Amino acid sequence: FSLIQRIIAHLTPSLLLVAFLSSFGSSMLYGFNLAVVNSPAQYIKDFYNETLTEEYGWETDEEFLTVLYSLTVSIFAVGGMTGALLVGRLVTTYGRKGTLVRITVLVFIGGALMAFSRSCRMPAMVILGRFIVGVHSGISLSVVPMYLGEIAPKNLRGFLGLVPSIHICLGVFIAQVMGLGELLGKEEHWPLLLSLVVFPTMVQLLLLPWFPESPRYLLIEKRNVHATIAALKWYRTKGNIQAELEEMQEEQRSLTSIQTISVWGLLKDRCVRWQVITIIVVNIGMQLSGIDAIWFYTNDIFKDAGIPEPYIQYTTVGTGAIEVISGMLGCFTIEHLGRRPLMIGGFLFMGLCCAGITPHLMFMRYISVGCVVGIIAGFCIGPAGVPFLITAELFKQSHRPAAYTVAGCLNWMSNFTIGFLFPFLEMDMGPYCYLIFCVICLGVALYTTFIIPETKNKTFMEISQMFASRNNILEDELTSNGHLKMSMMNGYGTLGHSDST
Repeated sequence: FSLIQRIIAHLTPSLLLVAFLSSFGSSMLYGFNLAVVNSPAQYIKDFYNETLTEEYGWETDEEFLTVLYSLTVSIFAVGGMTGALLVGRLVTTYGRKGTLVRITVLVFIGGALMAFSRSCRMPAMVILGRFIVGVHSGISLSVVPMYLGEIAPKNLRGFLGLVPSIHICLGVFIAQVMGLGELLGKEEHWPLLLSLVVFPTMVQLLLLPWFPESPRYLLIEKRNVHATIAALKWYRTKGNIQAELEEMQEEQRSLTSIQTISVWGLLKDRCVRWQVITIIVVNIGMQLSGIDAIWFYTNDIFKDAGIPEPYIQYTTVGTGAIEVISGMLGCFTIEHLGRRPLMIGGFLFMGLCCAGITPHLMFMRYISVGCVVGIIAGFCIGPAGVPFLITAELFKQSHRPAAYTVAGCLNWMSNFTIGFLFPFLEMDMGPYCYLIFCVICLGVALYTTFIIPETKNKTFMEISQMFASRNNILEDELTSNGHLKMSMMNGYGTLGHSDST
């Protein structure tokens, strides 16, 4: 309770509300779309079979329908990867909040396509709708943690950085609840179930535009000191605004270029070599940990485990509740434990549960349900949100958009791979396919143990300096580019150009 009280003492209502709004209309939709196709899977296959036979005269078999359904599941990740490629340009042009507001149009288009697909008798509308909402998730999944990481004070960056992961788990849980047979899990209601994404987005669109843009974006990229001070006052009712402004200016002076660098520039920059390797490892590891296989095909896994058909949907909802509880546990402990323990502990526990699923699916099937729950709990405590958080923390302002583009593309590429290949992998390898996920989880845990430093309560400049020795960079290369100096304006630091070269 003392930990929660310390967080609340520094958490202003405006910070909490903007974290909720930005995640509610974005991150929650990502979780919802991951799980929403699980419950109506058979209805969607039947719809494809009926329309392709009746409307187009195509003869379909079970294997073709499995491929088509796998495409429906995984096309969401293709859209996500497409969106991730756009992140750098969008956040540089429109800002963090501005990007989140503008991309809401994608949800309304995608939701409408899925809502009317059954009445129009067009399977392609389901697939296209999933692709478009995937583009939205691909953008927002990077922009939301970037936005929250930049508006948060350093002692709350971990807490606010995991708010999106709670909403991801909440989205999965809502999809599972709404997919129950007593609610929208009926044959005639599955298009409405898929299109529910428009309602959270509507709330976000109505309220988020009233909140300020990221202070770091306003100062470092737009160089608007007055807007920066106004934004800081909005988000900080307590604390030293002057000190925080000076820390931003120190980061500004350390940049070799005020302009946002490209992805290619990021990959070539030896000053961030190990930071780039780190986001590659943790983002690929997060998706290849087996969690997507669990989320996409939960009902099938429980069916294979021998759970009676009428109880599968309730078991699935129970796992969703555990996800939300685990996510909240990680959120409220990250500022006390740090990033590393949540990552290491989460991946280790997932790896052990993946190893445990293999024999139990073969001999003691009900125990495999416990292993599935363990995988989900281990993921939501740390690996669900910390990779997005540390992507913001490991890079300065000029490198951050490109870093999120790289992380997002790898994240979604891995998501697509699992979503499309898992049914066939399971058919070929049976329960032994979970041993692949076990090795990946243990590998990421080892990498985190030996390579990733603890970033809790550190400024972005301090984190860059922690990686300097590993990157073989001298500290003075990180501190100043010699072109900017700090002057004072109305009692606050501002930026001025130096005449010296």
